Amino acid sequence: MTFAIPFPVINPILFQVGPFALRWYALAYIVGLVVGWRYVRALARKPPQAAAAVDIDDFLFWAVLGVVIGGRLGHVLFYGGGYYLHDPLAVLRIWEGGISFHGSLLGVIAAKVWFCRKRGIRLFAFADLWVCAVPIGLGLGRIANFINVELWGRVTDVPWAMVFPHPRAGPVPRHPSQLYEAALEGLVLFVILHLLWRRESLRRRTGFLTGVFLVGYGVFRSFAEFFREPEDGYVGVLTAGQALSVPMVLVGLYLVFRSFRRQTAK
Repeated sequence: MTFAIPFPVINPILFQVGPFALRWYALAYIVGLVVGWRYVRALARKPPQAAAAVDIDDFLFWAVLGVVIGGRLGHVLFYGGGYYLHDPLAVLRIWEGGISFHGSLLGVIAAKVWFCRKRGIRLFAFADLWVCAVPIGLGLGRIANFINVELWGRVTDVPWAMVFPHPRAGPVPRHPSQLYEAALEGLVLFVILHLLWRRESLRRRTGFLTGVFLVGYGVFRSFAEFFREPEDGYVGVLTAGQALSVPMVLVGLYLVFRSFRRQTAK
């Protein structure tokens, strides 16, 4: 007989007043962006000062657009399949979930390139600041996925398995993979970046922290995919999430190598 931990059913809606409803999913993004913004402001006070406080404040608006628009389009393109062709208006229902991190990443990168060119800010120095805060939103987002009963794990018999109350999940115990990702992509990655940021010699290697973030997320996400039910099949032997993470790891390794090579040249 297989035992499973009872799923802690939590109402996805935190509270509702008339037609207005605040969902945990939306709250995760709001808190992640606001706390991340304040954290970046604190980091920017230390040398090298890559951007002024006003630049960080102004970029928050563009970061929100990049996360939401890029994340939603990424979900539709990477994981939507034919669902959104049959129901195009579902693209707008973001409160139901469905934000792709890889899409959000591309959206924020586009916003940073535009913003830094407009303000005359060094792109990778600015990016090094913001990537330190990204794990905050990632961790909260994965917890929201858990509350929303989405992105559940594969069938398993581990003692901490859970039966997710969703028709597609079936009455079988599964890995709580959302919590694995919250721990790895959120807490662990945040601690790694924070400890590296504390070393001024590493902060001054432009692009180093951005590279570490890309490698760290790509590795942690790829590892978590072994426990997460694939959303949209496989790309060869890789899940879609792993296939999208491979370029991140390669670009991240290049940026880390580049940051040391440029510092040595100087």
